[in-house]
Amino acid sequence: MPVGLFRVCLLVITAIVNHPLFFPKENGTVPENTEEIIQKMKEREESLRLEQLRLEQEIADQEATQKALEKAAVVAEESKEEKVRWDMWTALSMVIFLLIELWRQDFQEGNWQDIGGEEDDMAVLGKAFKGVSLPDKAVLASFYEKRILGTTGDMARMREMVEGFADDLLEALRSVCNRDADMEVEDCMGVGSMYENWRVRKPFVCDLIVPFAPPEPYCFHCQTWCSGDSFPPDEQGYGTIKVCRADEDATGCICDKTKLGEDMLCLLHSQVSSTRPSSEMEDLLCFKNTQYLDADQVMKWFQIAVTKAWNRISHKYEFDLSFSLLDSPGALKIKFKSGKSIAFNLTPVVQYENSDVYFISHFPRSSLATDVPSSTHWFLTFAVYERRFIQLVSKTLPVNACHVSCLQILSFLHGKQCSLTGPSGLTNYHLKTVLLHLLQARPSQDWAPEKLEARLQDMLKFLEKCLQEKKLYHFFIGNGKVPAELGFPIIFQRAEPLNLFRPFVLRRDIYRKMVDTFHEMLRNMSALINEYTVHSPLAHTNGIRKE
Repeated sequence: MPVGLFRVCLLVITAIVNHPLFFPKENGTVPENTEEIIQKMKEREESLRLEQLRLEQEIADQEATQKALEKAAVVAEESKEEKVRWDMWTALSMVIFLLIELWRQDFQEGNWQDIGGEEDDMAVLGKAFKGVSLPDKAVLASFYEKRILGTTGDMARMREMVEGFADDLLEALRSVCNRDADMEVEDCMGVGSMYENWRVRKPFVCDLIVPFAPPEPYCFHCQTWCSGDSFPPDEQGYGTIKVCRADEDATGCICDKTKLGEDMLCLLHSQVSSTRPSSEMEDLLCFKNTQYLDADQVMKWFQIAVTKAWNRISHKYEFDLSFSLLDSPGALKIKFKSGKSIAFNLTPVVQYENSDVYFISHFPRSSLATDVPSSTHWFLTFAVYERRFIQLVSKTLPVNACHVSCLQILSFLHGKQCSLTGPSGLTNYHLKTVLLHLLQARPSQDWAPEKLEARLQDMLKFLEKCLQEKKLYHFFIGNGKVPAELGFPIIFQRAEPLNLFRPFVLRRDIYRKMVDTFHEMLRNMSALINEYTVHSPLAHTNGIRKE
């Protein structure tokens, strides 16, 4: 009991002593300071929490950026490795393809060369050339005199007759044409084998070109593949002819080259003169909706004009005139009442600037321009310069030089071989190109008449080498050694050489036929020469009968 009372009293005393009313000064501010401290601690805690969140966000962003950079580096490395592997496989594939192509060509060429391996060595020239067994000089001289000269004696009289009639026909053509609307026709010029004195095959055909120009106020603006404009490889050797007004060229106005606004007017050209109706350009023989001269339209116009001209003068002559070939629009034939006939070609051309290079609409009896890109593409002919070059070189050669004889003999043998095995891609123009190259390469004394056999072998070697390499370059284009006396345009001398055998690179069937014909001609050369020499009168009669 006393212990319990003591505990109660102690509890009461302790409560009274710790009551706040007993110590107002010392313990009055404790609650306020505690709340302030707690509040500051909460604020500090909140700021620390926000700072921690910010730091965590920055760390997360840095980690994401680092991961992105590492991923991009990995992707770039993989792409680089893949590109290197792709380039390696591409290069390897190209090498394999080229090796296969080379093997295929060697295999195919080896096949047709091995076919004649059991024949004479003359069947294959090139590396295996040991000399073509030509007849001796006496047989060659007899063959040339009886077979070549005996059939070409009437060429001069025929040229004179054809030129006279062509001049009369063109004069009549000018009279029937409208001078204000039709093309203006100039005098004709003779080109080709008949005027270079090496044609041997009958029928003799004169090739005449007729330059023409547009009526005033128009003019021709010519563009070639080597004039700076981009032409694809299959259009090398071609050009286009644009019909435009002469005053536009003189002033150099750009109103046709730029698109003027609807409220703008050219001060040099009125709206009437600057706009050209489609019908007007078609009247000027242009391709539909263009300003480019159309070769087909020109040939149609020329045929109609020649027909009208002949109707005007036909009463003066005792023969008939007709177009002889459908695929050669300018091929004409004179038919006499006796049954004899004379053929000649009258082909319209356009002069290139002030030179003797001409744009020709069609090549008569030739495979030089069989695959014309379009009727607005005109092939360039250098026939006038070729004739002048032969005349110029002939003045420096010995008397009775053998250069023309070589070309005549090869042309005759090639023609006879084609009559036996059919035509090939090899033409007389290719043979003439070979001669032009050799005339420039060899000194004058090498063309003496007693060296006929040696020069024939040179031409055969040169031609066979070109056939093997599939390269026979045009004599004038890209040739910087053309004599300055010819006045040849420098733009063509600086151009890339033009390969006349380029069309045969992708057409292997024609190329194979051409090479086979050449080898057959080599094998038959001696036999043909001996046959036509021994039996020249009979052969001459049969030849006339067949032709």
